[in-house]
Amino acid sequence: MARQLQLWDDEAPAAAIVEGEDRSGHQPAAHSAEARASVPEAALLGSLPVFRHPRAVREIRLGKALVGYECTRVQRRSIGMVVSDEGLSVRAPSWVSWADIEVALRAKERWICNKLVDQRERARRQVSAQIDWRAGCQLPFMGEPVTVILDPMQTGARFQPASLDAAPCRHTLRLGLPHDATPPQIRDAAEAWLQREARRLFAERAEHYARKLGVTVKRVSLSSARTRWGSASADGSIRLHWRLMHFSLDIIDYVVAHELAHLREMNHSPAFWDVVRSILPEYEPARDHLRRVVIPE
Repeated sequence: MARQLQLWDDEAPAAAIVEGEDRSGHQPAAHSAEARASVPEAALLGSLPVFRHPRAVREIRLGKALVGYECTRVQRRSIGMVVSDEGLSVRAPSWVSWADIEVALRAKERWICNKLVDQRERARRQVSAQIDWRAGCQLPFMGEPVTVILDPMQTGARFQPASLDAAPCRHTLRLGLPHDATPPQIRDAAEAWLQREARRLFAERAEHYARKLGVTVKRVSLSSARTRWGSASADGSIRLHWRLMHFSLDIIDYVVAHELAHLREMNHSPAFWDVVRSILPEYEPARDHLRRVVIPE
């Protein structure tokens, strides 16, 4: 696995410029005036990680990175900054100078650089998580890989768990599709099966935890929201993202328990987390996993 960019290492690469002293209080040799003078500025900048917004209008050196940022002049009283998957965007009042904008960016450079690194790492993981929809591809199901087999003789989809006495030991999903099925056809058939499995499992797990909490679940439906794994309404309806089926049962159970706990506490107060803990004492690892996971697609 590639090492994640560290824009705030104690020691910079030899060609990088780092302002100030290291933590020991000694000036590293590569940061001395002589060392800086011996390396052309263009070469120094060329060695830096670059984060450039596709609509960048300016560039600035922040930490150990060169950042190209978008800037929009708006009617507001202060300078705002957002880091998205495209990069850094700045919204600034029309009367603020570029020098003032750069002062504001430098004041937030650690936050900006950390966010840029997080977004780049997430994009890398998103690419690696993409499924190549073809015969023989694998998709994660309940935390384990499942091999897709195209079988024109099959009706619908049939999941076959791994047999311990078979070689190789693997789960398979037989889809009733011709061998020359297109990637969209394979994806749609596999995802339709995943959603059917999600409806069955989510209803089962919701009933299980509802009994433990003493709450009534009116309806369990599927969601495909981009920003949340689940939601709950005061009338007893809950919605759960069907792509949770990619993850292991402990992850699914956490989201189910989380949403059902909202039927008792419609907030994220300490009292809410006490409710979650009452039925799922070891929920923290699952919560932390979902905060950094990338959805396979």
